[in-house]
Amino acid sequence: MKTVVKKELALEISEQFNISHNVSLKIVQKFLDQIIGELNDGNRIELRNFGVFEVRTRKSRVARNPRTGEKVQVPEKKTVVFKPGKELLNPGSKPKESPLPPSNGGGLDTSSLFGTTNF
Repeated sequence: MKTVVKKELALEISEQFNISHNVSLKIVQKFLDQIIGELNDGNRIELRNFGVFEVRTRKSRVARNPRTGEKVQVPEKKTVVFKPGKELLNPGSKPKESPLPPSNGGGLDTSSLFGTTNF
């Protein structure tokens, strides 16, 4: 198993849609920023066939310091949880084809994303 980083995801997207790596990296980053913003606002993110992200609150509790055995009060905190969708849980299933049309070699029109196509 290998670790795939954001840069590699953006490279795959840029090759698939015949756009520059810089543009695809900005698209990936904007997508992640949008998810972070929605979660910070307390919203739930549902991506069909992929999974659901949501913020949950962990109650405050009393824990023990393992080194000293002393009781320590752990405050309430928020955490993000992810519940995988059916396609992630069923490794034998193939991912569905993208609803986007195949690239025609002309690239993806990014003017609506960034206001210009000059990158």
